[in-house]
Amino acid sequence: MRYAMLVLCMVIAVIGPLSGVHAEEKGKTPAKAAAADLAPGARSAILMDAGTGTVIYEKNSHDKLPPASITKVMTMLLIVEALDEGRLQLTDKVRTSEYAASMGGSQIFLEPGEEMTVDEMLKGIAMASGNDASVAIAEKIAGSESAFVDQMNAKVGELGLKDTHFANCNGLPADNHYSSAYDIAVMSRELLKHERIIKYTGSYQDYLRKDSPKPFWLVNTNKLVRFYTGADGLKTGYTAEAKFCLSATAARDGMRAVAVVLGEPNTKTRNSEVSGMFDYLFSQYKVHTIHKTGDTLGTVKIEKGVKSALPLVAKETYSVLLKKGITQEGVRHELVLPPNVKAPVTADQTVGKLVVYQGNTIMKEYELKAGEDVAKAGWWKLFKRTAGSLFGVD
Repeated sequence: MRYAMLVLCMVIAVIGPLSGVHAEEKGKTPAKAAAADLAPGARSAILMDAGTGTVIYEKNSHDKLPPASITKVMTMLLIVEALDEGRLQLTDKVRTSEYAASMGGSQIFLEPGEEMTVDEMLKGIAMASGNDASVAIAEKIAGSESAFVDQMNAKVGELGLKDTHFANCNGLPADNHYSSAYDIAVMSRELLKHERIIKYTGSYQDYLRKDSPKPFWLVNTNKLVRFYTGADGLKTGYTAEAKFCLSATAARDGMRAVAVVLGEPNTKTRNSEVSGMFDYLFSQYKVHTIHKTGDTLGTVKIEKGVKSALPLVAKETYSVLLKKGITQEGVRHELVLPPNVKAPVTADQTVGKLVVYQGNTIMKEYELKAGEDVAKAGWWKLFKRTAGSLFGVD
């Protein structure tokens, strides 16, 4: 009896662990399994293809953590939006308040009353992580930092982010100030849609106050822009609570990667792991383009509009990410449109979608937007259109 119990215990000891391993591996895709240890030093991490938004690797990516100066990704996003919309010009002067000048941590040592252009302030934020510059330009855009923070949180809602709330515009430690690797990757991807930002985040060194008695030499806190081929942004961060953080981007072979790491133990590990994440994406994946920006996709019918139909034009490049070595045979796309869209139609209104399949599996869906407003037609125009169709006249 004692011998039988001993044999049974040995069988359980052998079979139990083997069963656990098989169950764990079964739930992983080959890509996720291969990428499992890309950021072992990070508390949280994510690797995303910027073009398609495809997540290649993630680790605790929705954990709510202090983001430190990566907060400035959102600050820069609101700045470039204001520039693109004409509410702000690069040549506009920004005056430094006493409050802005009082910021500690990383700064460009602005003095109360000192003025710099938006262009110079943006350099100070993107390259030197200036907490003082962030507050000064926030006050310029919104009137106060708190009003600007309200805009930041409104943008969080607009982007559909669930793990983020901001209490300030620079990332200095504060209650109720948190984000996640996933949310930061989405913000970073949104920021990268504004191509002008790369001029700032991708520069390794520059000067402020160059022709003054107090020139300030800027050196990018993100050393990858110098040492990793293709790296051109985006934002570093550090506080004692957050540890070493980075939202980084690099472009190569027609692909752009976004990698975010939070809670790294030191800068060496942070940079090494992000470099490894980039290497993994660029070596293992390729982009398959479905439509390029400007391509005509089809036509949507407009009911009772001044126009009876509206052409659909690609507003961006529509593509999917494929693992290298996997053929693109079987990748197909389908335009999904309603029978008609009732007028009035507003520009950027969703009027259909482009669905990309591999076999019968949906790989990606793109919303299709109207390219212009279409007003509702008056009764006389509708009458003439109806009469014309009855008599074969367009």
